[in-house]
Amino acid sequence: MAKLCIRIQVEGKVQGVFFRKNTQKRALELGLTGFARNLPDGSVEVLACGEHKAVMSLCDFVQGGPPGSEVTHTNQTEVACQSVTGFEVL
Repeated sequence: MAKLCIRIQVEGKVQGVFFRKNTQKRALELGLTGFARNLPDGSVEVLACGEHKAVMSLCDFVQGGPPGSEVTHTNQTEVACQSVTGFEVL
């Protein structure tokens, strides 16, 4: 099965609202690897690697955001697949 890696920059009210932790929980449920980390500009960067359908499901999740967040914009870019284990909150 083909592996897909997507890097997503998520803007809006996404820091201080457990966005990264909720994203990690959802990614692990989907069997994905990668990370979620805060960026200095107030956005969150997410790297999601795994089966195409699961990656797209996580993309949908972050576009809506978990409770308490307010996502105003996302930018998704396909990147070269990386050898990552687990899904970390950085």
